[in-house]
Amino acid sequence: MVIIKNQKQIEGIRQSCRLAARTLTYLANFIRPGLSTQVLDDLASRFIVQHQATAAPLNYGAYPKSICTSVNDVVCHGIPSKTVILKISDIINIDITTVLNGFYGDISATYPVGLIGRHAQLLIDRTRKARDLAIKHLKPGKKLNDCIGRVIEPFVTQFAYSVVHDLGGHGVGLQFHEDPFVFHFDTSRSDTILQPGMIFTVEPMINASPNWQVNIDPVDGWTVRTADGSLSCQFEHTVLITPNGHEILTQI
Repeated sequence: MVIIKNQKQIEGIRQSCRLAARTLTYLANFIRPGLSTQVLDDLASRFIVQHQATAAPLNYGAYPKSICTSVNDVVCHGIPSKTVILKISDIINIDITTVLNGFYGDISATYPVGLIGRHAQLLIDRTRKARDLAIKHLKPGKKLNDCIGRVIEPFVTQFAYSVVHDLGGHGVGLQFHEDPFVFHFDTSRSDTILQPGMIFTVEPMINASPNWQVNIDPVDGWTVRTADGSLSCQFEHTVLITPNGHEILTQI
């Protein structure tokens, strides 16, 4: 069941979203070749705690870290590690969810590590644009799929990219994951009618190949990789449906 948030809840979620966005901006300043993804996790953990909040991923379903760091062909849920060292030409997605005063805020973005190739830069630019194009369509009375999947999929497939089917966005705010599930490809399963007070994430995961299929690491049970080894990119905002349109809560 989709939770319609009241004004007090919306303000609490807004503050958590702002903190999540500030954390992401803070971490982006440290991305460089030679840095381990564990350092990013340590920095995020300290920053979030210093702002009287907690990191939602930590110990969620036995997830062992505070943030997700997904490099190159890792679609999502990459686990920070001392052994994962960033190098020139990598791309990295950093996914952050904060819990501030009991309210959740969720954001992610993909960044270049040093100088990257044109292929990788275009994937970043087009994935960000796909997310933003979809968000622009959000307003009360419209179907979720008409705004999200029906906008994102045709945009990215023209570049021989694909939208990951097995993962998607979600309602958020009072819990880490709520209804509705947000598909980013065109599907009749996403027929939720948008109403003021709904809050959910828009976070397309785009593979740089026509193959949308993914595999989950059998050892750690979390890391999701493209099945064909292609690059994958993701950008995410938490969005509120307002009486006249929408508000991007993680925009700073």
